[in-house]
Amino acid sequence: MALPQRLVECVPNFSEGRRQDVIDEIVAAIRSVPRVWILDVESDPDHNRSVITCVGEPEAVVDAMFRAIAKAAELINLDEHEGEHPRIGATDVVPFVPLRGVTMQDCVELARLLGQRVGEELGIPVYLYEAAATRPDRENLANIRKGEYEGLKEAIKSDPDRAPDFGPRELGPAGATVIGAREFLIAFNVYLNTDDVSVAKKIARAVRHSSGGLRYVKALGMLVGGQAQVSMNLTNFKKTPIFRVVEMIRREAARYGCTITHSELVGLTPLEAMLDVAQWYLQLDDFTASQVLERRLEEVIGE
Repeated sequence: MALPQRLVECVPNFSEGRRQDVIDEIVAAIRSVPRVWILDVESDPDHNRSVITCVGEPEAVVDAMFRAIAKAAELINLDEHEGEHPRIGATDVVPFVPLRGVTMQDCVELARLLGQRVGEELGIPVYLYEAAATRPDRENLANIRKGEYEGLKEAIKSDPDRAPDFGPRELGPAGATVIGAREFLIAFNVYLNTDDVSVAKKIARAVRHSSGGLRYVKALGMLVGGQAQVSMNLTNFKKTPIFRVVEMIRREAARYGCTITHSELVGLTPLEAMLDVAQWYLQLDDFTASQVLERRLEEVIGE
């Protein structure tokens, strides 16, 4: 089957990583919409969070996301939720990413369309972020999630700056949802050979852009499975490649007598990002993507 001419990616994050039956129902809600394909489902019990990667025709993806948000609101109660990852909603964040025949502005319109539907029909407060943000201070997801669900419960009612873009100025047990449009993001975690979470927090502070680190890195230090983890979002792998992030973490860890034990991807990554890593570590100075067998087959034979 040929790919559709217009294709958008969506990577919704849900505040549930432990109850498989709940995750399955959310996945089923997405799958119930034709012309939407789920590529990956990643769940983490320590973060208590699931990340679903799906692609499809733009209008179909909006419908699928609405159904998924409605199902998550039905099954997830933030008053009972605990996990390492910051969150303000049962469906915490829904980013649209342009893939094929779709512009960033198209994704902005999709985010606004979905946000309005969620606010009006489900009664869930919605904040727009990244390229869809209505204010500069809401481009950064961390600003919107400040105080998390517990802090937002009161702030949304009393602080004019915390008023949502759509929906009521009041939180129910499903919390609020952040919807937006952005470029491709790589969720990437690095684990250290220590259970001292303060080391991970110090390293996260060193590598993230907001505290003086690498430009396109967002990072937090946390304890996952008894091991210190530097949890990151890499927002532009072309300008801040993965290998540069790993090497900086390696050097920072050495300051505290620690080493990296392993790393992990959450969800999917472009092949180009992995090729950059291979080229750098193997010192393949004259390497080109056409030397990858599968890439060359695509160039010669096509889809």
